[in-house]
Amino acid sequence: MDKSIKKYLVHLGLFLVTFFTTTLSGSFFIKGRMWGYTEYSWQDFLEGMQYSIPFLLILTVHEFGHYFTARYHKIKTTLPYYIPLPPFPLLIGTMGAIIRIKQFVQSKKEHFDIGLAGPLAGFVVAIGLLYYGYTNLPPAEYIYEIHPEYKEYGENYKEHFYNNDSVINVAVGKNLAILFFENYVADPSRIPDDNEFLHYPYIFAGFLALFFTALNLLPIGQLDGGHVLYGLVGAKWHSRIATIFFIGLLFYAGLGYVTPYQSYDQLLWSVPLYIAFLYFALRGLKKSGQTTLMLAMIIFSAQFLIALVKPGLEGFEGWLFFGLLIGRFLGVYHPKSPVEEPLDLKRQILGWLTLIIFIISFSPAPLIVN
Repeated sequence: MDKSIKKYLVHLGLFLVTFFTTTLSGSFFIKGRMWGYTEYSWQDFLEGMQYSIPFLLILTVHEFGHYFTARYHKIKTTLPYYIPLPPFPLLIGTMGAIIRIKQFVQSKKEHFDIGLAGPLAGFVVAIGLLYYGYTNLPPAEYIYEIHPEYKEYGENYKEHFYNNDSVINVAVGKNLAILFFENYVADPSRIPDDNEFLHYPYIFAGFLALFFTALNLLPIGQLDGGHVLYGLVGAKWHSRIATIFFIGLLFYAGLGYVTPYQSYDQLLWSVPLYIAFLYFALRGLKKSGQTTLMLAMIIFSAQFLIALVKPGLEGFEGWLFFGLLIGRFLGVYHPKSPVEEPLDLKRQILGWLTLIIFIISFSPAPLIVN
């Protein structure tokens, strides 16, 4: 078989597997049905497509934004590699998709264009999906189809089920875009409760698309946001801003993770392990071992002190994983390009617009499990 055909089959195969896993995840989110865990039918699979098709559409538009822009600049690149996740409950079915640049990018402008095109294209489609979702919300009684047990309590079901320690509630942490749609677009009587958001596939897919957009637009390293920031301010200021943002991300993420209110036995192992974690993540700053350890100790001490003064103040632990991923694998800094020509006014406007998109798409705590 021809090598090029094999490559296309790999891309197609990964897409089909990802379509399958995201559709199974959609079935679980919408009706609580999961293949292999509960009774499952073909109808459940079809309903799951209400989540998988719009979500993968936005993901695909995002990646092909990168792809076609790279091809426009005559830079060799692969088609998107979709990354499926096992169809386990509460998993979204995918880790996203990536393309691989197969040659050295020569100029700052090319870095900027490629980095900007994906999130900008995906954001436009995500906003369109959210508009459709919020203008076509089902009646409030729809939730009784998902949770028949709520019907017995009527409008008071929240007081009974949300305050029950034996029930796991998963809520979304809304970003500015979601809040705009809820306050100015949707019928107030049909807006879902934060704890039931997962059962509304169009707006949940749109929310996840914005989360991935914000994740890619973090102004760090060679993430899409890092490319955009590098194009706007150059390598020197990118290094400074990315360093501050990276440390800030770790600091916020770890708030309330280790506190003086934990037992002595727990602190005995959690404190050194957490400091070691911070140390390995902060190695991405490429400082000396002594400086890195000192910085890790300062961050931990400040977080510990805040927990003592404000015991209820917590960050979002999920960002710790991304901090480690950036610090150890993706990198904090952006390399200089051989050609460092300034951007034209049109690109500068688009660049600052993209950073605004990051702000309105970012959720400090995207998913809250109680």
